[in-house]
Amino acid sequence: MIKGLNEMLEEDFGIKFTNVALLDEAFTQASYVNEHPKENLKFYERIEFLGDAVLQLTVSEYLYQRYTMLPQGKLTRLRAAMVCEESFSAFAKECRFDEFIRLGKGEEKANARQRPALLCDIFESFVGALYQDQGKLAVETFIRKVIFPKLDLGWFDHVMDYKTSLQEFLQKDGDIVITYDVVDDLGPEHDRQYVMTVSADGKIIGQGAGHSKKVAEQQAASNALGLLRK
Repeated sequence: MIKGLNEMLEEDFGIKFTNVALLDEAFTQASYVNEHPKENLKFYERIEFLGDAVLQLTVSEYLYQRYTMLPQGKLTRLRAAMVCEESFSAFAKECRFDEFIRLGKGEEKANARQRPALLCDIFESFVGALYQDQGKLAVETFIRKVIFPKLDLGWFDHVMDYKTSLQEFLQKDGDIVITYDVVDDLGPEHDRQYVMTVSADGKIIGQGAGHSKKVAEQQAASNALGLLRK
C-alpha cells in the first residue's frame, strides 16, 4: 500500500478503498514496476483505460442534464474542455495525487511527477480504480466535488458563450428572469458603440459595451459573472 494515500483520500474526500491493490496499481508507473521485478506489481495503464471511459460517460451525463438548452456541438466542445490532459492534470495536482505516484529512479530525476501527461493518466487511473472498487455512484460523488464546481468558477467559459454561462449560473436553483437592455449608444453610425446592462429579476447585475448589441450583451454577461463569482 502506498504510504498515506488511503488516509489522505479518506480525510479529503471521504473515500476508503476496500481493495487497496487497485489503488496501488492506479498510482504505479511502468518505470517503477521495471525496477522491482520480483514484487509482481501492476502499473496503471489498463485501469487508466477504464477510468477514461467512466469519466467520459459521467461528465457527458452531467452536462446533458444540466445544460438542457445547449445543442450537441456546444456540449461536445464543453466536454472536450473538461475531459482533457490540461484539465485532468490540474485536477490531479489539486487532489495532491502527484505526491503519491510510484516512479522509477530515472523518471523521478527527470521530474516526471510534474509532467501533465502523467498527471492526467494518474487522474484517469484513480477514477478507474474507484469505479472498480466502489462503483459509479462513488465516482459521481468524487467528480461532483472535484470537477463540476469548476463550471461555476468559470474554468470552461472559453468554450461557452457568457450569456449561457450566466443563465446556468443564475438558474441552477430555480427560474430567474434575465433581461438585457440598451442604456446608451455612442459614436457615429458607422462606428456605433452600444452600452448594455443585464438584470436578474429586475436588478442590474452587470454592464458591457460593444460595436454590436450581441457583443455588448456578451460583455455584460461576462461582467455579471465576474461580479457574482466574487
